[in-house]
Amino acid sequence: MPSSILPDENQSTLGQMEVEDEETLFHTEVDELQMHGIGVADITKLKSAGVCTVRGVQMMTKKSLLKIKGLSETKVDKIKEAAVKSQGPGFVTAKQIAIQREKVVKISTGSKQLDVLLGGGIQTMSLTEAFGEYRTAYIDTEGTFRPDRIRCIADRFGVDPDIVLDNIVVARAWNSDQQMDLISELAGHFADQKGVYRLLVIDSIMSLFRCDYSGRGELADRQQKLNQMLSRLTKISEEYNVAVFLTNQVSSDPGGGMTFVADPKKPIGGHVLAHASSTRVYLRKGRGDERVAKLFDSPDMPESEASFSITNGGIVDVSF
Repeated sequence: MPSSILPDENQSTLGQMEVEDEETLFHTEVDELQMHGIGVADITKLKSAGVCTVRGVQMMTKKSLLKIKGLSETKVDKIKEAAVKSQGPGFVTAKQIAIQREKVVKISTGSKQLDVLLGGGIQTMSLTEAFGEYRTAYIDTEGTFRPDRIRCIADRFGVDPDIVLDNIVVARAWNSDQQMDLISELAGHFADQKGVYRLLVIDSIMSLFRCDYSGRGELADRQQKLNQMLSRLTKISEEYNVAVFLTNQVSSDPGGGMTFVADPKKPIGGHVLAHASSTRVYLRKGRGDERVAKLFDSPDMPESEASFSITNGGIVDVSF
């Protein structure tokens, strides 16, 4: 599973995205807690655990903070109180939420039809899941990241391939524990880069879990750990205004053939993954080179379909 993290410095490939100035950072750095009586040593401990923003402190439970080496219950209570003082009241008006949502960045897929289906592209502050049968629509899956494909896509958009490759960092995870560690490591990476990154791709989210946990006897443990990982990803997407794009596979539904469903398949991961993903897209093969994306679930877009194809230059619209 390679986790690809893409900065938004190349505007031509990412739909005219803008990097926030330091005066308008999306998040408040955890160092702010010094102004509310938290010592530098304790702030360093928070950072070492991947908690690099005040919002990150608020997102973590007291139980999780107590697992950080060197933080006692008294210190955790004090840190929690300082975070509340720093961020203000928990309730805000709907208008304030609307203003916050204006910061959402929509990343183009390269296909106008697919962008329309997604409401303008892959959105930050949320998790987008694309699932389908193996190799139906994924360019690189299951640890098959290839820089040569990036070069071809860069050529299509007239961007220097070497610059694009420099703006993508890739990590390979070999088990679900390491996958979780890499995700936690991202918090510090995003905080240090201050608004530079806009897209995190995990391909695929379930592959290592299926290897590490087998049989119904380990299903509960698998789903609990998956839930923790998805919760962390959701927090990262909202903390740093990053789009998280997850690939997934499908399995045959034994009961699907008894209904009138034309394609009785369902994504793996169960309800845990279904509830975590804001947007879910089902990918299937069409005629010839055509691929069909069906919007399976979305908080603000109607159910619909879009056709596209995959070329050396990436995802493009289908010409009929």
